[in-house]
Amino acid sequence: MTAVSLAARAVLIGGVICAAAGCGTDTPAGTRAPGRAPWQEPASYTYTLRSSEGERSLLGTFRISVRDGAVVRSVGLDDMGRRALESAPDAAPTLGELLKELERARQEDAHTAEADYAADGHPVRISLDREENAVDDEARYVISSYERTDA
Repeated sequence: MTAVSLAARAVLIGGVICAAAGCGTDTPAGTRAPGRAPWQEPASYTYTLRSSEGERSLLGTFRISVRDGAVVRSVGLDDMGRRALESAPDAAPTLGELLKELERARQEDAHTAEADYAADGHPVRISLDREENAVDDEARYVISSYERTDA
């Protein structure tokens, strides 16, 4: 075999290996694979939410407790979070509500509607930007300290 055909074979094999391993995909780390079953929101859990960007009432960092599918307690962990809950005590969302917001944005062809997921499937980051050239319509949610709890 010539050096050229050996090199071509190596490139072909490398391409196949890379494709099988998922090299060069646009999928961010932690994004749910298309064939994977969607995460099922448990009835009871707690999580920390950092909500930022845009002109919205729900900005700041919050510790949220969910029981029987509804928010039963939310605490602002920073000044912005405390002010947000003072003006709108029922504004803290469940993770299911955040995922519905993401799905709505996707259905409405938002410029950006992305999420990253933990190994168990719960969201860890949701980024929304409904209009590419609009100002202050963005939303970023970072979810941490997620724990399932017994009701």
